[in-house]
Amino acid sequence: MAHEHAGAGHDHAHAHPPPASDRAFAIGVVLNLGFVGVEIAYGIAANSLALLSDAAHNAGDVFGLLIAWGAVHLGRSLPTKRRTYGLRRSSILAALVNAIVLLLAVGGIAWEALGRIANPEVVQSVTVIAVAAAGVVINTASALLFMPGRKEDLNVRGAFLHMATDAVVSLAVVLAGLGIYLTGWIWLDPAISLVICIPIVWGTWRLLRESLSLAMDAVPVGIDPHAVEAHLAALPGVLAVHDLHIWGMSTTEVALTVHLVMPVPPSDDRFLGGVCGDLRQRFKIGHCTIQIEHGDFACHQAPADVV
Repeated sequence: MAHEHAGAGHDHAHAHPPPASDRAFAIGVVLNLGFVGVEIAYGIAANSLALLSDAAHNAGDVFGLLIAWGAVHLGRSLPTKRRTYGLRRSSILAALVNAIVLLLAVGGIAWEALGRIANPEVVQSVTVIAVAAAGVVINTASALLFMPGRKEDLNVRGAFLHMATDAVVSLAVVLAGLGIYLTGWIWLDPAISLVICIPIVWGTWRLLRESLSLAMDAVPVGIDPHAVEAHLAALPGVLAVHDLHIWGMSTTEVALTVHLVMPVPPSDDRFLGGVCGDLRQRFKIGHCTIQIEHGDFACHQAPADVV
């Protein structure tokens, strides 16, 4: 990053979730993994595809919790000479795997549900109601575990949203069981399974799209690169901004590099420190590397189509 006519500034600050989030993840994983086993057992006993579909959904979310929990620990890992960013990027790869597995599971559920709509099977509605009602309680309790930290960390927020969604899905299964009990319409069981697939596909497709974008070094969702560039261009003494790159080092941490053309360079590092602090506060970009150029030569990285 060094030129004989330039100065460089580097800043990094990573906001990790507090250790208390480890307790929330541990309790959430144990509660939901245990409930997945209960749902599978009673889903088979009650011949309920809705319970088995919800079990598959909850199993996917347990996997998601483990990924988020792992990302928290990977975010705390120290860099090495070989892996200069540590193991942060593995959280992006894990999210990709999570999304692919969930989509395959949803495809299997939908296929089975369509078959059962054509040939409905008897369902023990009382068992479905009881087990799904327990799911409402467990998922709500799990969501409450992640509520305190949901504003500070995207992984914790994602876990909160997963558990809150699961509570709603379990409530839908309760209503399906109640509908079967009151009307005898056994087709409600596979029908609600198809309904359950909708939020899973919606959330999983978004996860797949965002994780693929992060894997390809796209600007993370929630950050407007034009706003970042405009902010940098408006800084006192800055004549031009070029070679701006913004990417995710992990699912929670964002990095930036940029060249700032300043005919009169700052006399000390306070300017660079202030810029990095502003980027951290305004745009949640915690790892910034800034190259200062005097503008007395044409930087070969200045054109927008040059990387």
